Amino acid sequence: MASRDPTPHPVVDASETGCSDRFETVVNSISDGVFAVDRDWRITCFNSAAEKTIGISRERALGRPCREVFRANICEEACALRYTMETGRPIVNLPVHIRDARGSRVSVTVSTALLKDKEGRVVGGVETFRDLNLVKELLQQVAADHGREQIVTQNPTLLHILDIVPTIAESESTVLIGGESGTGKGLLAKAIHRLSTRSDGPLVTINCGALPEPLLESELFGYKAGAFTGANRDKPGRVAAAARGTLFLDEIGDLPVGIQVKLLRLLQDRLYEPLGEVRSREADVRIVAATHQDLGKLVEEGRFRQDLFYRVNVIRLEMPPLRERINDVPLLAESFLRRLSMARAKVVSSLSPQVMELLMAYRFPGNVRELENILEHAYVLAAAERIEVSDLPDWFRARVRGSHGDRPSAVEALETRLIREALDRSGGNRTAAARDLGMHKTTLHRKIRKLGIELPARDGRAANKGGGLRRG
Repeated sequence: MASRDPTPHPVVDASETGCSDRFETVVNSISDGVFAVDRDWRITCFNSAAEKTIGISRERALGRPCREVFRANICEEACALRYTMETGRPIVNLPVHIRDARGSRVSVTVSTALLKDKEGRVVGGVETFRDLNLVKELLQQVAADHGREQIVTQNPTLLHILDIVPTIAESESTVLIGGESGTGKGLLAKAIHRLSTRSDGPLVTINCGALPEPLLESELFGYKAGAFTGANRDKPGRVAAAARGTLFLDEIGDLPVGIQVKLLRLLQDRLYEPLGEVRSREADVRIVAATHQDLGKLVEEGRFRQDLFYRVNVIRLEMPPLRERINDVPLLAESFLRRLSMARAKVVSSLSPQVMELLMAYRFPGNVRELENILEHAYVLAAAERIEVSDLPDWFRARVRGSHGDRPSAVEALETRLIREALDRSGGNRTAAARDLGMHKTTLHRKIRKLGIELPARDGRAANKGGGLRRG
């Protein structure tokens, strides 16, 4: 989907595109690829970044038809530059694939502008393209500088927790992290380990509710050969694996009562016994635990040992749910989209105002993890650099509609009106209407079906066969 810039259509002065010394110096300083063509589609300018991306020298590119040089997936049937030269409308950041000199596919985004002479006559066009692999490398550098496990927030409660984490991390005291599922308890445990004197050692995690009791005990403490049928060799457990590091007991509230006794000894005496072992072993680990349950209530119900509760609950940190830090949603969304763009070489960097409105109106029972899943779904469907309402999961839109009255329906009413007006202007040509709306035609088709929009009786494609993007 080509996004539209609300500013006036860009026009480049043709007097500067014969790659004069001054103009050549300017375009060669640009990190994006830049080339210009005349009205016969022959390349008249080709900068250094274009040479590097395509693997073709400026000398070989000049004078050749642009489709022979770029071999893009849109060259033959939906040329972005042809569209701009025929309609006068620019394309901004359209994702396409081109082929380099070796035949390898390169993911880029392209933007186009008209090339006019001093009398205002169109004499060609200019296209810039950005190598998304380079963008990915830059995003990786940003992630390396700031840490992928960074907790993003402007919430005073969470900021206070983060302020005291360095002090807590320096101690050897056991830490209990509370909070609903999906609030980031695991991230906080990683931060405590990373800032501790044990950071050079391993951080070993075990989910206390994910395994049945016999298997959990052997995973936690290990076993000796012959301890049970099938135990043909010694196996060290997670406690041994976490030596000189941190053992993170996730969902400790689900720990079976039988194993709670052994964990209590580990916390009190730093001793444990693998299954089948007759001698106690010393443990050099720091314990960090997490739970979404109320351990005090579990103690009252007899499901959690009171003495273990006191040993675990030395330093308690409580992660706030996302509904109590809803102003963090824009920051979290930006962070998630940056991470996804880095990992998948597809740049999606922003949310439409309507999408942000829906997210801010939602209470997120699944907390940060649910927000991340929603945005990943939308990222996959997004056809441009901005996520639109139609990219969001259907279940999410339905749930917000049920919880917040007519907010989504108001957005859908606006979408319906804009789509109908675009279809009227294009005479029913859906490809032309999609261009007018600044979206990919597949996105428009999906919106038409979802909103139940009746298409005009006249198709409009036959009347627009001369256009640049031909398929309706």
